[in-house]
Amino acid sequence: MKLALFGQGGMGSLVESRAREAGHEITVILTDRDAARTPEDLARALKGADVAVDFSVGPAVVTHVRSCVLAGVPLVEGTTGWAKDLDEVRRIVADGKGALIHGANFSIGVNLFYRIVRAAAEQIGRDPSYGAFIEEAHHIRKKDAPSGTALKLKEIVAKSFPAGVSVASTRAGNIPGTHRVGFDGIADQITLTHTARSREGFAAGALLAARWIVGRRGVYDFTEVLDDLLGSGRESRG
Repeated sequence: MKLALFGQGGMGSLVESRAREAGHEITVILTDRDAARTPEDLARALKGADVAVDFSVGPAVVTHVRSCVLAGVPLVEGTTGWAKDLDEVRRIVADGKGALIHGANFSIGVNLFYRIVRAAAEQIGRDPSYGAFIEEAHHIRKKDAPSGTALKLKEIVAKSFPAGVSVASTRAGNIPGTHRVGFDGIADQITLTHTARSREGFAAGALLAARWIVGRRGVYDFTEVLDDLLGSGRESRG
């Protein structure tokens, strides 16, 4: 598979390394130095790639989506902090008959965690004495707070706790990422926690999504990719 990459920070560099180890070819790496280039110019740089993977910055996402649609290259969008632009992105992809996968978190473990939290919230939410909360912690370099994963968890839990779900964020040191969902009642407290030990899971999920999106059109959430793979019984790692 021929990959184009947006971003060469911690995640972008890890995806590059894991892609090369898996035998994929990197056709181009577009970094902050390319931020001033137009979508048309970026599209020319993307030609020849089978798929693009973006771990850059939120403000650049719309431009990157436009460039991929112009180039006819499907995009795996791993950047966070651009949720306000989702409607515009959907329109760009639909108008250009493009393909996009986006997700608050590309870790396969986190996406399984979403399922566990949903099931727990549905059961516990039946008891009105419980309230729900979310706590998340990341390294000091992460700019968006709450994290996209915490917002996704809030969306999931809120369906069973319409009275509201509080979210607390911590940014310190080099924490890869910890998300804790709690259900607090009169007699007890139930907590579910996902702790990332490294960014390896994010890179594996992004490459999985890249393989899945080739040949497809439309906008997909990464949870849909995982649902499809688990439903079909295909291997979800590698």
